[in-house]
Amino acid sequence: MISFSNINKQYGKQILFVDASFQLNPGEKVGLVGPNGAGKTTLFRMAMGEETADDGDVSIPRKTTIGYFRQDVEEMKGRSVLDEAIAGSGRVGELHHELEDLQKALEDPARAAEMDRVLERFGEVQEEYEHLGGYTLEAQAREVLHGLGFPDEQIDGDVGALSGGWKMRVALARVLLGRPDVLLMDEPTNHLDLESIIWLEQFLKSYPGALLMTSHDREFLNRIVSRIAEIDAGEIVAYSGNYDFYERERAIRETNQQAAFARQQAMLAKEQRFIDRFRTHAAKAAQVQSRIKALDKIEKIELPKRRVVVKFEFRSPARSGDQVAVLEGLRKSYGKRVVYDGFNMTIRRGERWAVMGRNGAGKTTLLKMIAGAAAPDSGTVRLGASLTMGYFAQQSLDVLDADLTVIEQLQRDFPHDGLGSLRSLAGAFQFSGEDVDKKIRALSGGEKSRLAMARMLYNPPNFLVLDEPTNHLDLATKEMLVEALKNFEGTMIFVSHDRMFLRGLGSKVLELAGAGEAPEVYPGSYGEYVERSGHEAPGVYA
Repeated sequence: MISFSNINKQYGKQILFVDASFQLNPGEKVGLVGPNGAGKTTLFRMAMGEETADDGDVSIPRKTTIGYFRQDVEEMKGRSVLDEAIAGSGRVGELHHELEDLQKALEDPARAAEMDRVLERFGEVQEEYEHLGGYTLEAQAREVLHGLGFPDEQIDGDVGALSGGWKMRVALARVLLGRPDVLLMDEPTNHLDLESIIWLEQFLKSYPGALLMTSHDREFLNRIVSRIAEIDAGEIVAYSGNYDFYERERAIRETNQQAAFARQQAMLAKEQRFIDRFRTHAAKAAQVQSRIKALDKIEKIELPKRRVVVKFEFRSPARSGDQVAVLEGLRKSYGKRVVYDGFNMTIRRGERWAVMGRNGAGKTTLLKMIAGAAAPDSGTVRLGASLTMGYFAQQSLDVLDADLTVIEQLQRDFPHDGLGSLRSLAGAFQFSGEDVDKKIRALSGGEKSRLAMARMLYNPPNFLVLDEPTNHLDLATKEMLVEALKNFEGTMIFVSHDRMFLRGLGSKVLELAGAGEAPEVYPGSYGEYVERSGHEAPGVYA
C-alpha cells in the first residue's frame, strides 16, 4: 500500500532517516515506535505528501485513499457534531453535503431557471452517493460517535460548543467514517476514556484496511497490531509481532549486538597490537600492511543505542491516620442532572482506589470534592489526621510558571535540594540533557504533565488524588511511574483510562453508576474486577 525505499531526511543538523526502507502491506496493522523526535510524524507527513524525502522514494498506488488522524485539530464551528463528522469523511461526505445543497436549490423559487441543470446534477450525485453506501452514512456516523462517547443530545448539538478534547473525538470519527484504504493514526487514544478505547479497539480489529499508528498505550498496541516498525538511529527496523514481542526481541538483538561488538573489539585490539609491535620490522612489513588494509575494510559494529530510563527512588511520605477521608451523604447536581445523591464512602490508610464509571458518572467530580476543588451541594467530606494531599488534574498545569525553565521551576519549588538530585528527578520524567533548560511556555501538554507529576512526587504527600495522571505520558515514563507508585506507602484514589496503570496499582475498584444511583465496590485488583464484573469498563461487555 505504502512503500518507503531508501529514504533520507534531514532538518538542519538533525538527521531523521538514512537510507531507511519500510513497506505497509494491504490489510496490515502496524505500530510505529521510537523516541520523541525520531521522525514518526515526519513519516506520516511524507505518506500524505505534505513533506518529501531528501532522497529515496515514497510510492503509493494510484486511487489509494488515506485517512490521517493527527493531534492538531482544525477549527470546528457552524455545524452539528453529526454534520462535522460526516463532512470530513471523504468522498461520501462531500456528496452528502452536495445533496443537501442541491435539495435546497430544488426548493428555491429564485433558482427556477436553473432547474434542469440542478435536477441533472442531483441525479448524478444521488447515483454515486447510493453506490458508495451514502444512505447508511448518518446511521454509521451516529454509531461511530456513540462508540466514541457522544450522547445523542451532543451529536445533534453545536460542534463549536465542544472542548478541545471532544473536538479531537469528532476529528477521529471523521477519519473512521471515511473508511480509507490506509489509516494513519497519531496517538488515537489520547483524549478517550476507557470505554471509548475498548470500542475503538474492536473497530480497528475488524477494519479491513491497512493501519499504521503510534500509541503510548501498551495494551491497545498489543491487541491490534501484528507488526512493529521502530525508527532507530535513522533506520526503520520491523519486528513481526505485537508490542510485547517487539520488546523481548529488541532486548535479544541488543544482547547479541553487544556480544558481537565485544568480540570484534577484542579482535581489533589483537590485530592492532600486532601492527604496533611489528610496524618497524622490515621482515614483517608486508604482513603489517596486509593487516592494516584488512582492518580498513572491516565494517565496524556499533554498540546498540540504549534508551536510558532513569529510575528515581521517591521518598517515603509521613504516616497518616487510619481514616484518610470520610464522605457522608454527598449530593451533587449540575442543573437537572443529579450525579450524587446520598453518597457515602470511607477511604482508609494504604488503600488504592481505582474509580470506574461511564462518561458523566461523576469520576472527576468525586475526585474534585475529595480534593476540595469542588464543594458538594450537601453532605460532608472529612479528611483524616496528619494528612498531606497531592492532587493531580489537568488544572495542575496552571501552577507552572511559563517564564521559568524546567530546572528553574524545580529549583524554585525545592530551594534546599542540590542540583544533582533535581536533575535526577527531571531525568526520571524524561527531561534529559538540554530539555531541563526549556522554557515551560515551550513545553507540550505531555511535557507539562510530566513536570507537574515530578513536582508532586518529589516530596510525596501521603494521600494521592490523581485524575488521568498518564495522559500524554510516553510508555517509558508511564512504566517508571507505575513502578515508583507500586512502592508508595501512602493512600491513593485515581481515575485512569490506562489498563497498565489500573492493573499495576488498584487494590479496590469503585464503579460509579451515575444519576444518583448506588455505586458498587469490588474489593481486589482491577484484574479481579474484570473477572467478577465481566467487563473491562462500565458499559462494555464481552
